[in-house]
Amino acid sequence: MTENSGTIDHDRLFKELLQTYLKEFFEAFFPEAAQVLDLADCQFLTQEAFTGLEQDKRYVDVVATAKIRGEPGTVLVHVDSQQEPQNTFAERMFRYFLRLYEKHGKRVLPVALFTFDTIRDEPDHFALGFPFLEVVRFQFYTLQPKRLPWRDFLRGDNPAAAALLSKMGYKPEERVQVKQEFFRMLTRLQIDPERSAFLVGFFETYLRLTPQEEAELTRMIGSLKKEEAEKVIQWTTSYHEKGRMEGRTEGIVEGRAEGKAEGLVEGLIKAKREDITQFISTRFDIDPTEFAAQTAALQTPEELDRLLRRLFKAASLEEVRQILAE
Repeated sequence: MTENSGTIDHDRLFKELLQTYLKEFFEAFFPEAAQVLDLADCQFLTQEAFTGLEQDKRYVDVVATAKIRGEPGTVLVHVDSQQEPQNTFAERMFRYFLRLYEKHGKRVLPVALFTFDTIRDEPDHFALGFPFLEVVRFQFYTLQPKRLPWRDFLRGDNPAAAALLSKMGYKPEERVQVKQEFFRMLTRLQIDPERSAFLVGFFETYLRLTPQEEAELTRMIGSLKKEEAEKVIQWTTSYHEKGRMEGRTEGIVEGRAEGKAEGLVEGLIKAKREDITQFISTRFDIDPTEFAAQTAALQTPEELDRLLRRLFKAASLEEVRQILAE
């Protein structure tokens, strides 16, 4: 694994994703292997340390024991995610394979997950030999999400695929739609709040919208079915608290430039009021300025969040007026 870029702990994010959803990862991207491997009760090994590789201590990302259906014993599954290109990566995969096989004496299924932001040609094997004889040809599975059409993974309702939508091949103008579809997938998964929060956090790390795109997303959420919209707004208001404080709106950016905490809060409040007016305008096709006084009366982000959650449940414009009057 390469060094972390910036302050994002890519190692931790991808390791947690794979350890939580290894079975689903194979079902989404390597279905042939998923039919043979029994990953329902796989056991993850403690971090495998190797010395002498590239002059430092290196770690295998994810190693798990799994069963082959209909066969006794277990095999090893090794998934190594690579955030940045590396010329010697294929050789390193081979060295990891040798160490794992030597230590555990089990068959090893190697997988390379290339999470680059650009499409690259990466090898799927490592060979050693002579002009007259190929001594070794080591093959491994490869996955480069950037090469995958994101729309192909919307119907499977697979949590690993949902998270990796953020790394797949989409056009710049599709970013908002990708995020909307991610949330729609999340509403259908029926997983616990902790895992939902992790998937949202993972997705947000690799596909963060601009303020203008967030405004467009808010309008799109307003067009969803009532049940879907209610769930989406719960995730967005809870997770985006941090995201908005990191620079979602112009007011936040200005507050940072001045170094004043009150500027950050004012920017956050402004963003939430904009969310409310955009939602009312989209859902009920009216000019929301008539409600400006009611929203202006709310002075904290928490109050505005509660109001937006109530508005998402409103079935009519009259109900909206009643909620705002209260």
